[in-house]
Amino acid sequence: MLSCNACFTDVQAVLFDLDGTLIDSAPDLGAAADAMRTIRGLPSIEMSTYRPMAGAGARGMLGIAFGIKPDHLDYEVLREEFFANYEQRLTQNTLIFPGVAELLSDLVQRGTPWGVVTNKASRFTIPLTGAMPLFATAGTIISGDTTSHAKPHPLPLLEAARRLNVEPGRCVYVGDDERDIVAGLAAGMATVAVTYGYLGQKSDTSQWGAHATINSARELLQLIA
Repeated sequence: MLSCNACFTDVQAVLFDLDGTLIDSAPDLGAAADAMRTIRGLPSIEMSTYRPMAGAGARGMLGIAFGIKPDHLDYEVLREEFFANYEQRLTQNTLIFPGVAELLSDLVQRGTPWGVVTNKASRFTIPLTGAMPLFATAGTIISGDTTSHAKPHPLPLLEAARRLNVEPGRCVYVGDDERDIVAGLAAGMATVAVTYGYLGQKSDTSQWGAHATINSARELLQLIA
């Protein structure tokens, strides 16, 4: 069921978060963290335990695997080990969410440019998107270190709009995390929250202030028709 407070007109570009919105990378993120447990002789953790925190990247995965936070003395060393593990399996079990390929194909057929704005570092974003044909038609891909700020700051979204040569107010930003909506609103964009991604510990998307909420990728087309 689609929820829309204000459906959109004159949309000239659509921007998407990456993990939890376009692709399901939780299996590879979780496996990268779990391998750190098993190599230390610790029992494996079910993927369903890692999954809700996949959107938080290393912070979320290490929090599940070892119960630590970024202020832990060993966090930096463990984070780099996690990054190295993840680099070795970026697309081994990562999947495209249902309906995403069809959605992007429809946008291309309409002549509506689309792009990605993620907090994932370019160290991972560039090889991952390069390995997946899904991203061949993307007009721009903004990583977490492309600009001097990451989401929830609006700068990465504004940079994406600039690269697409579209006014921010004519863009829609779609994401599965509250930070996505905060960034989109700050950039002056229409915002869409998705419920099929990694909602973490805060699953009430109605509290995020998004203009609309969708439960499947293809519902987005109903908002911009």
